[in-house]
Amino acid sequence: MSDPYLNAAGLTGGYGTGADILHDLTLTVDKGEIAVIVGPNGAGKSTAMKAVFGMLNIHTGKVTLDGEDITNLSPQARVGIGMGFVPQVNNIFTSMTVEENLEMGAFIREDDYSQTMEQVYELFPILREKRNQFAGELSGGQRQQVAVGRALMTQPKLLMLDEPTAGVSPIVMDELFDRIIEVARTGISILMVEQNARQALEIADKGYVLVQGRNRFTDTGQALLADPEVRKSFLGG
Repeated sequence: MSDPYLNAAGLTGGYGTGADILHDLTLTVDKGEIAVIVGPNGAGKSTAMKAVFGMLNIHTGKVTLDGEDITNLSPQARVGIGMGFVPQVNNIFTSMTVEENLEMGAFIREDDYSQTMEQVYELFPILREKRNQFAGELSGGQRQQVAVGRALMTQPKLLMLDEPTAGVSPIVMDELFDRIIEVARTGISILMVEQNARQALEIADKGYVLVQGRNRFTDTGQALLADPEVRKSFLGG
């Protein structure tokens, strides 16, 4: 059996010299798979994402991408080898137009990125319509589409999303999840943190329930939704 496309194994660490937040945490994502991280507030979900992206100190554990050890690479270097990361906040340039935001996503590319931009506009038609509008004037859901679109401009092989549906309406959440499924179908791996646990697990190939920075449950999305203990403790019954 081949190794998973992303393999973050045995991660222990935290921010600066403070106490560890993650404890022997393992996350894997296969090619074209949607993996979702859920859990209570303070469980270390966003911290886990930052660890995978190289944004905090890991003193034990290892991260590989497509078999290559990237544990000591900077976030910028990880983008260069195929990681895309969309943080929860401050994830767009509000004073730039939609199209300028997308162009910023292509800053590392030296080839013609017009075809990728066309693919983003096909995925998010509203962005084509509003391409000359300042991103700061958009709704919350539209801003998230800009943020995801900009990350896609780097042509990532692994796309990481930190609470992409935070603060949006249920209708917009469903639409964003539909687009995320479409992205995964193109072969891009997705690793996503979500507060809307039930809805996220419904689209997940794999789910991780974290508690206090540790793996508590790991299974398919459907299996976790059906697990009585997961439902009682984390999904409201």
